[in-house]
Amino acid sequence: MSRIRVSTTVDGDLLEEARRLRSTANDATLLDEALGALVARNRAGEIDAAYAAYDEFPVDAIDEWGNLAAFRAGAAAS
Repeated sequence: MSRIRVSTTVDGDLLEEARRLRSTANDATLLDEALGALVARNRAGEIDAAYAAYDEFPVDAIDEWGNLAAFRAGAAAS
């Protein structure tokens, strides 16, 4: 993984709170973790949006594959 130097100004209170919570981590680690959390949250939102398409149809609607609710019930009974 390549490293890039970042020089910026941040909220002092927020930085102090993060430093207090992760007292053994340096600022670079804190920034890495914060960026990682941001990317993960965004990815989770993308995944949730993709699954939202399944909410358009009731689970017991019958289509060419059959009835999903009945399939789930059968699978759970096995």
